[in-house]
Amino acid sequence: MIQIKDLQFGYQKNKPLFKGLHLNLTKGHIYGLLGKNGAGKSTLLKNMAGLAYPQHGKCYFKGINVSGRPVAVLEDIYFLAEELFVPNLTPAQFVANTAYFYPRFNKADFYRYLSILDVDIDAIMDKQSFGQQKKAMIAFGLAANTGLLIMDEPTNGLDIPSKVQFRKLIASVLTEDRCIVISTHQVRDLDSLIDTLLILHNGEIIINQSIDEVQEKILFESYHDTQGLPVLYEETGPRGKNVILKNESGEYSKVDLELLFNAIIIGNQSVLQTLKASAHE
Repeated sequence: MIQIKDLQFGYQKNKPLFKGLHLNLTKGHIYGLLGKNGAGKSTLLKNMAGLAYPQHGKCYFKGINVSGRPVAVLEDIYFLAEELFVPNLTPAQFVANTAYFYPRFNKADFYRYLSILDVDIDAIMDKQSFGQQKKAMIAFGLAANTGLLIMDEPTNGLDIPSKVQFRKLIASVLTEDRCIVISTHQVRDLDSLIDTLLILHNGEIIINQSIDEVQEKILFESYHDTQGLPVLYEETGPRGKNVILKNESGEYSKVDLELLFNAIIIGNQSVLQTLKASAHE
């Protein structure tokens, strides 16, 4: 669905954020994009949506170059930016003025999502808290039923109950024809939600693997449950020492995204090499 070929982009001429970045995303998946602050996550998402223009290389959506922002692309991509600029309208007024840009927009679903997220349909959007604004725009994005849904830091400003509802809604709207990409620095907000992990570091996508692949190759345990398996990375937290082990036992464990992200960002080669190794090695 998304093809990025040899992408080069930078805000300063001699400081490229990306230099020869390649990425393919397919429909039917929820991708979680992780990276340090300043790694270029938001910029990469904007390139996907045609909101930023590569200095070199191309971004395609369903085979169409997004840089020209043709109607066929605009009506089938919804981009929720981290920073919101909502109008002086109620959600109902906003829908009346905007929904027709999205041919598959479902008004009934929109109001249902607003109800689930506890958003007042009669409130003026720009007079509400940031969290309420964010939830209204999340509801709109889900109801747009676009083939590609891109969300940049969607859980910023949400309280804990709203984050729970957000995860449930995202899981419920994924279809085999839809692709969802979520970027966040709040790693734990993606737990049990994404099915494919993307990690952006030093201008490259250094990890692009399904959660199932990760579970096949490594285990996440406490220090006391190592079972004699090779320890690839360890980290001491409030509840003791947590470790990443090479999975030689064929067992599965719940992926600790925060622990894995920390290991990769500091450059732990043992974890990286294990993840990148062929499943048949």
